[in-house]
Amino acid sequence: MEWFSTLSLALGTAWTSGINLYATVSVLGLLQKFGATKLPGGLDVLDNWWIIGVAAFLYLIEFVADKIPYVDSVWDVVHTFIRVPAGAIVAYAATSQMDESVGVIATLLGGGLAFSSHGTKAALRAGANLSPEPVSNWVLSIAEDVIAFASAILAVFAPVLIAIVLIVFAIFFVWFAPKVFRAVRKLFSGIRAIFAGDSFREVARKAS
Repeated sequence: MEWFSTLSLALGTAWTSGINLYATVSVLGLLQKFGATKLPGGLDVLDNWWIIGVAAFLYLIEFVADKIPYVDSVWDVVHTFIRVPAGAIVAYAATSQMDESVGVIATLLGGGLAFSSHGTKAALRAGANLSPEPVSNWVLSIAEDVIAFASAILAVFAPVLIAIVLIVFAIFFVWFAPKVFRAVRKLFSGIRAIFAGDSFREVARKAS
């Protein structure tokens, strides 16, 4: 069942990368660095202290930015082009020692899962920014952090559980997809607005 564990880890961490890439990289790197696990394929490179340090530093920046209304939407706009390809790369790296066809399929699925989790996150946060109080942003942000950390750990130690989580999410995403696609379309509009010279606040307002 080693193939199942590797595939579950690949897809599970690709999914969490769409929610919080830096938390995912930090968790994987620290788990291997302290000997709690042996990561498959090319993921073993993540136990480098420089990689862990940079990921942890970026996580701290995201932790703050993600709690501020409108700033979180701008952050999501920028990370549309970071989390999704990173999720595909994580899945590819994890399966790099498996059959090439499996690696290609895992990469495609990993990118899709990262896109779906990132899009769901962006849609929920954009909706929260329409609320006049900041509590919902804090609650959603902390919940996302907990999900990212817990799911990354599950992907390493509990492949069956993370597979169930992914199946449940996929079912939910089918229902939620129209809102996600609308949110992602607004994020792309935000990117174009940034290059057109709009302010961050104006971009965040449009993304909401």
